[in-house]
Amino acid sequence: MNTNPLTKGIISENFKGIGTVTDEMVEARAIELALVNGRLAKDVSESDYAQAKRELTGGTDLDPNEAALELLPDSEEARDSVPGTSGNQVPNSIDDDEDEEGRSIGEQLVSGGVNEAEHDQMVQAAREAEENDPTEKTER
Repeated sequence: MNTNPLTKGIISENFKGIGTVTDEMVEARAIELALVNGRLAKDVSESDYAQAKRELTGGTDLDPNEAALELLPDSEEARDSVPGTSGNQVPNSIDDDEDEEGRSIGEQLVSGGVNEAEHDQMVQAAREAEENDPTEKTER
């Protein structure tokens, strides 16, 4: 099934459209994630980069192995098949205006906005805590 790439990932940051996701944007988001998790900006991990890329591009939160397992049929579905038949691929009935969870575009946008606002609040709190702590200075 073809999915519209414009409906995945964040589309704005601080009420400004982000356009095409660049390596610099991923790096900046990874630094923010490290700060939120209580690490210095210079201590960004590979998982921070991976999470930042997923958040900005709308990738899955599952690791590749878990995502592959999600694609396998449930055992109940496998029992319903007739032995010796190959079966047919049934197209997903997800409406173009809905995501996999059945949320409308409006619900998706609101959810994305709330998530982005929470992220911004956590980054701001981490930066304020960092500024108030004279023992640690980060590189920006």
